Amino acid sequence: MGIFDKVFGGGEKEEKKTSAINWTPLTDVSQLEIAEMESQQQLVAILKHSTRCGISRMVLKQFENSYDIPEDAEVKLYFLDLLNHRDISNKIADRFSVRHESPQLILLKGKEVVHHSSHQDIEVQNIKDFL
Repeated sequence: MGIFDKVFGGGEKEEKKTSAINWTPLTDVSQLEIAEMESQQQLVAILKHSTRCGISRMVLKQFENSYDIPEDAEVKLYFLDLLNHRDISNKIADRFSVRHESPQLILLKGKEVVHHSSHQDIEVQNIKDFL
């Protein structure tokens, strides 16, 4: 294992760990319409993550470790694997007029983007502020 692998992880071999967060995988462009409709009743969060990026992995781990929102909170959490679904990320950028970044958190409420952040600005508090 090289020095960069030790610092940033091994690239292809992402550690498979079960998250305490009940993520809904975002795997089809048609789910964006569903998410938009759901945002009329509850907050919708979309987390975009690159499985090959050490920074994205660090942000995801920090986010999941600090996630303390109760399961009965009115928030739907979508997880987008950018490497497998870049087309969905491009559609998000077009549909919601939010420039693509990675990692990125996008919050929808009432069919509108109410917040978006990237990198170290992604925090659980971003979601709490809109609940």
